[in-house]
Amino acid sequence: MHPHDNVAIIANDGGLPAGTFMQDGPAAGITLRDKVPQGHKVALKDIAAGAAVLRYNVPVGFAREAIAAGSWVHERLLDIPPARELQGLPMATQAAPGWEPLEGHTFEGYVNADGSVGTRNLLAITTTVQCVAGVLKVAVERIERELLPLYPNVDGVAGLEHTYGCGVAIDAPGAEIPIRTLRHISLNPNFGGEVMVVSLGCEKLQPARLLPPGTFPIHDAREAEQGPDLVCLQDDVHVGFMSMIDEIVQRAKSHLERLNARQRQTVPASALVVGVQCGGSDAFSGVTANPAVGYMADLIVRAGGTVMFSENTEVRDAVEQLTSRAATPQVAEDIVRELGWYDQYLDRGRVDRTANTTPGNKAGGLSNIAEKAMGSIIKSGSGTIASVLAPGDKLKADQKGLVFAATPASDFICGTLQLAAGMNVHVFTTGRGTPYGLQACPVVKVATRSDLARRWHDLMDFNAGQIADGEMTIEEAGWALFHMLLETASGKRTWAEHWKLHNALVLFNPAPIT
Repeated sequence: MHPHDNVAIIANDGGLPAGTFMQDGPAAGITLRDKVPQGHKVALKDIAAGAAVLRYNVPVGFAREAIAAGSWVHERLLDIPPARELQGLPMATQAAPGWEPLEGHTFEGYVNADGSVGTRNLLAITTTVQCVAGVLKVAVERIERELLPLYPNVDGVAGLEHTYGCGVAIDAPGAEIPIRTLRHISLNPNFGGEVMVVSLGCEKLQPARLLPPGTFPIHDAREAEQGPDLVCLQDDVHVGFMSMIDEIVQRAKSHLERLNARQRQTVPASALVVGVQCGGSDAFSGVTANPAVGYMADLIVRAGGTVMFSENTEVRDAVEQLTSRAATPQVAEDIVRELGWYDQYLDRGRVDRTANTTPGNKAGGLSNIAEKAMGSIIKSGSGTIASVLAPGDKLKADQKGLVFAATPASDFICGTLQLAAGMNVHVFTTGRGTPYGLQACPVVKVATRSDLARRWHDLMDFNAGQIADGEMTIEEAGWALFHMLLETASGKRTWAEHWKLHNALVLFNPAPIT
């Protein structure tokens, strides 16, 4: 990955056996001493005990023992570098790229009353507490079966089920994060302001606390007087289970009518709000998919759009890269504040950033979180970081460009928080493979390896493995992803949408459970 690296990874499907003589490339002239799996590191030169193992020209570990050239360099041979301190960092020191604006690119989206743009036209039914999830499931199935065929312009019904709302210390420090997350998800541009609410009645998270007056556009006198369209299951009017279902289905009709009247219209690419994320990462993530997504991110920013990158623990080891790219010293301070808060959160749980790396990451060649972070941060591209979002915060109308949305690295929590921030299309890279999807937002899944793309041909939307195969450059892949995003935003279905695959919303709740 860099001329100064003393390791390289094996690109060949299935890896290479011991005794293989390397005829070209960075390992030319070396004979493999060990069988090295695909994606794993091989020493390009003798590495002394205690010496740094360099990938991306960054120490991703220190050798526990002497490692001979041609040896398999795996996590059991490495000590992880210490985390970079959050003091003495370069703060807004890097000049902004001298990019020309990217003009003339558009997509077909749904323009909302608040100026945001949806890429899908969905009826959302939010909930105040997990207790109502079973009722909501039955009601959504009936709406889909009986009503949706009557409203062909509506893409679907999103039941916003979650595991919060009661049995929680709702006034404790940190409890504001899941509450504002749920509130802001309800405002996602793909819902067009047409959100219903299902409440039990006795929960701690009361509807007025979740959705205070003024949260949604007012459509008629009833909503102006009573607030959002609310069905409370404990109301005396409900006699029996079917009474609850009937009311939810009946209330859905007016929302579906308004949604059905909406039409896609041509909007500039600046209306894109893209969340980028990786999961099931491998050593190819930082070679193929993430660099391609980073190039795509630069194109979106040049077009005036918004890109959110996240995953605190997966950028923590590259914090100086973030603070140096900040637009202002204040943005750099905001980055330090969020990462410092998360360090303290992990410390309260008596764990550190090393808890992040999964068995699958290691099987895919990532020895530790330091190596993983260097490949993860590339998704952010090379642009200036314009602003920072705390967990559960929503983008403001004027918050454009590259945004660091500070979230945990968990796929499901990160995706949930990016939905709350207002993303209207999602890009997800994977090397090990995952059927991840979101009901509220289209997810374009990018494979890091051609082998994965071939085997999961009806789950992966784009094969970035072509870069490692020499069939496509990073620049070409970035442009292809950019055009794919415009098509997806205009209504083209992703594989996850085709199969109706989606993960549950998972809230980040750092407050205690009572």
